[in-house]
Amino acid sequence: MTTELAHPPARLLSVGDAAWTVEFGNAIDPAIHGRVLGFSSLLDTLSNDGRLDGVVEWVPTFRSVTVHFDPLRTDAMALHDLLADLAGKSGSLSAAGCRWRIPVCFDADCAPDLDEVAAAKGMPREEVVRLMTETVFTVYMLGFLPGFPYLGGLPEALDMPRLATPRKVVPSRSIAIAGRMCAAYPWESPGGWHLLGRTPLRLFDAANARRPALLAPGDQVVWQAIDRQTFDALELECAAGRFDLSSLLTEGETA
Repeated sequence: MTTELAHPPARLLSVGDAAWTVEFGNAIDPAIHGRVLGFSSLLDTLSNDGRLDGVVEWVPTFRSVTVHFDPLRTDAMALHDLLADLAGKSGSLSAAGCRWRIPVCFDADCAPDLDEVAAAKGMPREEVVRLMTETVFTVYMLGFLPGFPYLGGLPEALDMPRLATPRKVVPSRSIAIAGRMCAAYPWESPGGWHLLGRTPLRLFDAANARRPALLAPGDQVVWQAIDRQTFDALELECAAGRFDLSSLLTEGETA
C-alpha cells in the first residue's frame, strides 16, 4: 500500500443510525477506487485484530465505502472519528485481489449482441472478441444481484449505450457491456446491457461460506475465448462441483 498526501479529504455521511458512508470522490476513477480499496484493506486489518467490535460489514462501491454497525454495541460518533482517521491514512492500493483468466464462449447463441455491436462499431466480430480478450478488466464493485461484478477498463472502441428496451430475461453467466463498463450476470434476470458472451463458471455459490462470490472488488479479470464444445464440458464440470477454480488464477495468486 502507498500513501498519497495529495488526496482531497473524504466525506463522512450518516446513513440512518446504523451506518456511515465514507465518500472519496464523485467519479468512476482508478485513483478514487484505489482509495476505496486502501480503506477497505485497513478495515480488514482492524477486523482481523478484533478492533472493530460492533461493526457488522462494509460495502465498497466505485467511490465510497458504507460501514454498517450495531448501534447497541458501537458508539456512532466514536466510530465516525475512527473512520475519518482511517480515511486520511488509507492512501491507495497499487495492486489488490486476485487475477483471473475466465473462459468465455463467444459463439452466436452465447453472444446474441456481438454481431450488432461489431456492426455499430464498424469492425468484424473477431475484432470485438480480440478487444474483449486482450483487455485486463478490474472489478470495481459488486451490486444489482449477489455476485454481480461491475468491471472497469472496457476499451473506448466498444463504448455502447444500454439497450433502448431491456431484455426481460438475460441468461445466467452472460458477459455484457454498456458504456465503458463490463459485467457478468450470475443469475438469470432482466437486463439492458449488450450480451457478448457467456462463461460456464458459477459466479456465485452460496455454499461457499468463505467466498460465495467468485469475484471481489480489486480483482482483475481477463476473458479467455473457448469454443462451444469446451464450454459444454466445463459447464458440466462446474454444475457437478468438479471444476478447480484455482486453475484460473494467475500463478502465485490465491483465491
